[in-house]
Amino acid sequence: MSRLRQPPLVTGISPNEGIPWTKVTIRGENLGTGPTDLLGLTICGHNCLLTAEWISASKIVCRVGRAENDRGDIIVTTKSGGRGTSTVSFKLLKPEKIGILDQSAVWVEEMSYYDVRTDRSKGAPPLSLRPANPLGIEIQTGKFPQKDLEALFPGMSADFTSENFSAAWYLIENHSSTSFEQLKGAVAHLKRQANKKSEGSLAYVKGGLSTFFEAQDALSAIHQKLEADGTERVGGSMTQRLEDVLNRASNTADTLFQEVLGRKDKADSTRNALNVLQRFKFLFNLPLNIERNIQKGDYDVVINDYEKAKSLFGKTEVQVFKKYYAEVEMRIEALRELLLDKLLETPSTLHDQKRYIRYLSDLHAPGDPAWQCIGAQHRWILQLMAHCREGCLPDLRGSPGLHGAALELDGDSRPSVLGHLGQTASLKRGSSSQPGRDDTWRDRTPHRVAFVEKLTKLVLSQLPNFWKLWVSYVTGSLFSETAEKSGHIERSKNVRQRQNDFKKMTQEVVHCLVRLARGALLPLSTAGAGGRQLGGGETKAELSGQWLAHAIQTLRLTYESLTALEIPNELLQAIQDLTLDLRVRCVVVTLQQAAEEIKRLPEKEDWVVDSEGLTSLPCQFERCVVHTLQSLRGVLECKPGEASVFQEPRTREEVCQLSTNIVQIFIHCLEQLSTKPDADVDTTHLSTDVSSPDLFGSIHEDFTLTSEQRLLIVLSNCCYLERHTFRNIAEHFEKHNFQGIEKITQVSGTT
Repeated sequence: MSRLRQPPLVTGISPNEGIPWTKVTIRGENLGTGPTDLLGLTICGHNCLLTAEWISASKIVCRVGRAENDRGDIIVTTKSGGRGTSTVSFKLLKPEKIGILDQSAVWVEEMSYYDVRTDRSKGAPPLSLRPANPLGIEIQTGKFPQKDLEALFPGMSADFTSENFSAAWYLIENHSSTSFEQLKGAVAHLKRQANKKSEGSLAYVKGGLSTFFEAQDALSAIHQKLEADGTERVGGSMTQRLEDVLNRASNTADTLFQEVLGRKDKADSTRNALNVLQRFKFLFNLPLNIERNIQKGDYDVVINDYEKAKSLFGKTEVQVFKKYYAEVEMRIEALRELLLDKLLETPSTLHDQKRYIRYLSDLHAPGDPAWQCIGAQHRWILQLMAHCREGCLPDLRGSPGLHGAALELDGDSRPSVLGHLGQTASLKRGSSSQPGRDDTWRDRTPHRVAFVEKLTKLVLSQLPNFWKLWVSYVTGSLFSETAEKSGHIERSKNVRQRQNDFKKMTQEVVHCLVRLARGALLPLSTAGAGGRQLGGGETKAELSGQWLAHAIQTLRLTYESLTALEIPNELLQAIQDLTLDLRVRCVVVTLQQAAEEIKRLPEKEDWVVDSEGLTSLPCQFERCVVHTLQSLRGVLECKPGEASVFQEPRTREEVCQLSTNIVQIFIHCLEQLSTKPDADVDTTHLSTDVSSPDLFGSIHEDFTLTSEQRLLIVLSNCCYLERHTFRNIAEHFEKHNFQGIEKITQVSGTT
């Protein structure tokens, strides 16, 4: 025989005190192998086996009964382990006496009918009636050891209320010697029981119908007998008196229990309401949760909750649900308006714009929020450009420092090319000269150039996001998968319809940029009020060629940055046209400034003759022209997409005329020097160690030059110009693709 198991040991009970019929949970060790193994359970000396429900080897649930002892141990007795012990105790409290009309704050536990066949998974409640013999035939037990049956059916049970019920185990354990005919009768018995339960109350009515008729016949016989004896006539109708008594008893009972029954109905209503609130608390709490999440900015949570509520209660017909769902819709509509306001709010980052558009698409916002955002960005860019113009307008017109500052930079502060060349030539000859001007002019940018720089910087900060937003709108990356699928067809139509609208928006921004930049940089060429708005029509001041070249570089960088965004060239053609006009104007202005500098060359003639019989004047003239052409190298160079400066015949003719004019001006300067009166010639700076003894021996005596000597020096310079300088200049003009070189050569031949 196998060794017995360890005796049961109770280590805990919850609760550890209570009144009789309190439901408790007992925990411990070795509390049995199954319901059939549990033989006894006492608490405070009271047998609780009838209400015991075996859960597992470490848990048993039961109800405490009445007992004489107020405190006692919990003793469990099992077939496999015998009588156990307990390390805890239970305290039995005395119940308060409650009358039938006294209020009680205790919920009455309602016991539902338990169907062994269909409710097996729910577990059998305590005190429920379990049929001891479901087959209706004699039970014969004890022929097979429990140990062998457990080994034969591992994990199974002979308890028909268990989830692991085994019919074979049950038949072997209880009906091993039952004949087949008896088993067939047991099957018929089970079918009858099942039919009775399926028929319900109607079966009881059918079965007791004869009883009702018998009762009716008995009452009629009693009534006839009482009438025959005369009892009804002497003392009144007995049945009538009985009816009156019963009615009075019913009225009295209703009066006594009306308040109790009313409280019960109210409690049932409250319980039902609490169940509804608990079951649908998601919907009832949703309006408040939406408000809280909106305040915290958790829009994703709001959208997920709204989608869930819409799928569950969107088409409900229950008035309460419809009322709360209407509140949800009202708050979602307010959220749509809030998100749309945030979307159209400027300034805003591209990331925030995409996020708000995705939220609105998930909330099925009416209209097209993405397109509304594109329109708002377009208006915002134009507004920024207008504010930029208005902010710079006081500097661009009316103020003393407007074009006067630009003129001052162009005339006095900016270091002249000839001053730099004259200083270089003097140093080369070893003579003393005053130091050149510093570079403080670089920090004094003309207002018009600063305005264009600010304007282009503004466009480059806004237009890329504007273009990327449109690209995301076209590709559909602004929308979530759900919104994309639901609105794909409609969005495709919108994209096709709005491509032209967006093209017009982009062109409007570019044209506004070009119009303002042209009015600032080329005020004399801007017709109408456009130039006057920027001060262009109020003065004839012209930017220097150097500042025009700087502005050209700014526009080129702007064009390159915009083309890097893959914006079509046709939308940026206006910038290219403005750049071409600025390049032409820069060439013209630079040549005009060079001509003005050359006009002042006679003032710099020092009449110091070198060993070749030349002064520094031809060298200064050549360096002035070369430096001018070098400053135009970047302007004349054609960037990708740009046209040549000399593509227009009118431009070629004007540039050729200015180039020949430079040579003619210098020739005229030489004529002036040769015919200048003696009194106007300053020779106090001459020294004897640098004059030529062969040509100017007389200079050593009185350090003065006669008109004949000046004429000889000029002729010597002219010969050098014809042999070297003019040829070098013509080569430089040809190197920079200037047209009409032959005209320059013809003019130089007149020297």
